[in-house]
Amino acid sequence: MFRRLLLTGTVFCAAFGAGASARAENPDDIAPYKMIRSLQYVQDTVVLGDHSAMEMQRFLLTTIDDRLRTAEPSVFDDPRNVDAALVYAMSGGNPETLELLIKKDVDGHFDSRLTDALRAYLSGRGTQSVKSLAEIFPEYKRSRVGPYLALVSANSVIRKDPALALTYFDWARLVAPGTIVEEAALRRSIFITSEAGWIDKSMVYANRYARRYLGSPYASQFADLFVKLAVDHFDELKEEDILEVLSFMDVPRQREVYLRMARLAAITGKNKLATLAATRAQMLSDDGESTPKVLADLYSGLASVPSGDVASAMEAIAAIPDDKLSPKDRALKAAAKAVAEEVLRVPETAAVEESVPQTQTALPVEGEDPSYDGLSEAETADRAMDPRAGAEETPVAAAVPETEKKEQQEKAGIDPAFDTFVSSGRSKLDAIDALLKGEGS
Repeated sequence: MFRRLLLTGTVFCAAFGAGASARAENPDDIAPYKMIRSLQYVQDTVVLGDHSAMEMQRFLLTTIDDRLRTAEPSVFDDPRNVDAALVYAMSGGNPETLELLIKKDVDGHFDSRLTDALRAYLSGRGTQSVKSLAEIFPEYKRSRVGPYLALVSANSVIRKDPALALTYFDWARLVAPGTIVEEAALRRSIFITSEAGWIDKSMVYANRYARRYLGSPYASQFADLFVKLAVDHFDELKEEDILEVLSFMDVPRQREVYLRMARLAAITGKNKLATLAATRAQMLSDDGESTPKVLADLYSGLASVPSGDVASAMEAIAAIPDDKLSPKDRALKAAAKAVAEEVLRVPETAAVEESVPQTQTALPVEGEDPSYDGLSEAETADRAMDPRAGAEETPVAAAVPETEKKEQQEKAGIDPAFDTFVSSGRSKLDAIDALLKGEGS
């Protein structure tokens, strides 16, 4: 605590002017633009890895808010203080403070075009400010508010025009290197390029982020983005590119990323990647660390459920102790068990030849049964592990009258008993999907 207080006093005084005179200065007499410089310094310190400065950041935001609200109108005769108020609003400040300043601005210090656009953005109506921001940005891009305005402009068009948003983010990074602005721009650029399928660009941004900002408190968001990028585009990525990004992380972080990757890959049916990532996580686990190894075993087992040796995979998963798993991972384990049971369960036929015992009834396999449609039961179960596949699993036959349905099955050579088994299995898989709801990340 003493170290944090010492850091707080040092940063505060350094930004406002070193020395005893700065310490004695009343915050009500400090120009807002000087306080904003302190906020920027602290925010940049935080994203570069000094999380102890986060307390100072919260303190400064509160102090600046009070200073702006109580400032005399003449304070804003200085354009630097006007810019300070705008930067504060775009840096996580109280949007109501900007509203108050605009109401008190009888001398026209604030550009109404810019404030109207910011008010719309800060109130959640960003799409309504797109046109005005596009018109204003060229005029302000080289000003003190330029980097922050670039972030706001990018966020307002990120869904509608990702390419344009990327140009805004690139400009923000160009004019504000090594700052919280660049950190945010890089992180959001990874999201844009990954969603748009611009994989080469995604990896460039991911590499730059990993080199500079792994100490940021927002690095966990980067890890999630990188994991999703790797899982969604595994077939298009080179393994050495993934390893290069991970090389900037220490062993615990690499292991955490591999575990997240294995988990998401197992849920979305990327079984090869799930096995690979789980294996690497196991290799990075020390002998005394049981939890990472348990999780790696679980995700590896999930990837093995759709394989030919379902029984062995299920035995391995069942051996994993529940007390080592989070509630979500316990749900995954339960879902895997339900899937395996459906894969292994022998269908009950409506009519069985007396000479054939019920226990010898088997699932149809490729090349042996005309009802085989190219999708094995294991693969069907695997798709059910992906919550996004739920809408595609609705049987078309559900909309066909029962008598007509039987006639169509007989013409197609489909065994009605087997169709009943599949329908029953699907209803249980729907219940499994409910367990996995929200597990896409």
